[in-house]
Amino acid sequence: MDLGIAGKRALVTGASEGIGEGVAQALAAEGARVAICARTASKLEATAARIAGETGIEVVAIPADMRSLAGCEGFVDEAAERLGGIDILVNNAGASAFGAFVDLPDEAFTDAINGKLLGYIRCTRAAIPHMQQRGGGVILNVTGATQQAVPLHTPGSACNAAVRMFSKELSMELGPMNIRVNSLGPGRIQTARSDRLQKAMAEEQGTSEEEIRRGLVSTIPSNRLGTVADIADAICFLASERATYVNGSAVVVDGSKSLVI
Repeated sequence: MDLGIAGKRALVTGASEGIGEGVAQALAAEGARVAICARTASKLEATAARIAGETGIEVVAIPADMRSLAGCEGFVDEAAERLGGIDILVNNAGASAFGAFVDLPDEAFTDAINGKLLGYIRCTRAAIPHMQQRGGGVILNVTGATQQAVPLHTPGSACNAAVRMFSKELSMELGPMNIRVNSLGPGRIQTARSDRLQKAMAEEQGTSEEEIRRGLVSTIPSNRLGTVADIADAICFLASERATYVNGSAVVVDGSKSLVI
């Protein structure tokens, strides 16, 4: 199936590894020209070079910190200039602290808000004029779990819920401009970051990483952890010409994990 993405200009934040990297790879494989950002320049440039080498598609690496207004606006404007416009924005950057609520300082919440919620808001605001110039566009906001609370993850859970509602609100306002806005909530996805978390959990509980993974899988009806490709494929579809009537949706890709009580 031709997704109609070839030749589109796509931006992906937080794309030096994990889900962001996988999304950038999938979009480039579909023929989109891609700009990616992250804070660590060397890692970002290596990712861009690998994707470009494997797909033969231009990938622009722009180091930027999504926790600041200047970082967001600078990334979007430079990407638009170097790619010749913006058709697709995938907001993905933003990690948040884990811990018991009573132990988390204000900084854990302000960092999460600045990096994720405000980062998404700022990048979106900066991208809209560029999309209007091209007659429309697609904004996809990657959240985490939004249908269930995640234990010891209050800053992230609160921001994810806010991003989901932000996306729905914005879809109504931007729909008449031919700009679609959807959010996508990944479930338990196997990434380098999740590997590090599982290793830390294993050390804390005095067990093996494999035992930790088996415990996680046991809570998922689909009986496996998700892959980066599961998320990237869903995002490619939502960004495509095959999904032009999908607007304001909160798509969950979690193997039915969120339906388990």
